[in-house]
Formats: sequence, C-alpha cells, structure tokens
Amino acid sequence: MKIYRLLTEDDTSAFCHKISLALSKGWEIYGDPQYAFDGARGVMRCAQAVTKEIDGDYHPDMKLGEQ
Repeated sequence: MKIYRLLTEDDTSAFCHKISLALSKGWEIYGDPQYAFDGARGVMRCAQAVTKEIDGDYHPDMKLGEQ
C-alpha cells in the first residue's frame, strides 16, 4: 500500500532537514515542491509531497510520520 504526506515549513533550512529526514526513512519525493507567501506572517512557505510503500492496510488513525 502507498501512503502520502504533505510536508510544509517556512522557507529555511528546517524545510530541507524535514525533507531529508523523510527521505532517510524511505519516503520518496512526489511531484515538485510548492512555494507560497504567508502574508499574515510575512514569510515564504514551502511544501513537498512524499509517498512511501508500506505493508498492511491504511487506517485513518495511523501516524504517517511513524511509518
């Protein structure tokens, strides 16, 4: 089964670290990164979709980051 996550963060090195951690745990990049300006906070925000193949069945209570 394939699971999906959308990782988001301010446009800082923290975003790159979040993606690198996911990749080190077997997640794969899905699509292109996205950027948007958060006018309320005055910062750029980044988003990257990632997917991962896992054994078992999906359940809405599963913690995707722990897979």
